[in-house]
Amino acid sequence: MTTKTRLVGGVTIVDVVGRIVLGEGSDGVRDLVRNLIKDGNRKILLNLRDVDYVDSAGLGELVNAFTTMRSQGGELKLLNLSKRVRALLQITKLLAVFDITDDEAISVKSFSPAISPSLLPEPIMG
Repeated sequence: MTTKTRLVGGVTIVDVVGRIVLGEGSDGVRDLVRNLIKDGNRKILLNLRDVDYVDSAGLGELVNAFTTMRSQGGELKLLNLSKRVRALLQITKLLAVFDITDDEAISVKSFSPAISPSLLPEPIMG
């Protein structure tokens, strides 16, 4: 598995190529998401167009990445699933968990906007 990261409209898009399987592939997803979170990324879009196979360990890492992002106040979405990967998510009932699209521009726009600290209400001092 290889990845290439790019930034579009404030969203970190990760183009994933290969197989997400036990070992290098699933470890790669885990390490990638951890590093992106550590670097302050809170909007991640995994482009899985060139992922032809995901095993149970890889699926577990995708779920783990999703829950890790949520717990850190971020969002992780999936883009361009192959028929095989889509079928796996359907069988495991995870299609309903992930936000999945086949259009990058729509996906980028679907992320919630960042709240500027200047737009937050002033704390009430008492």
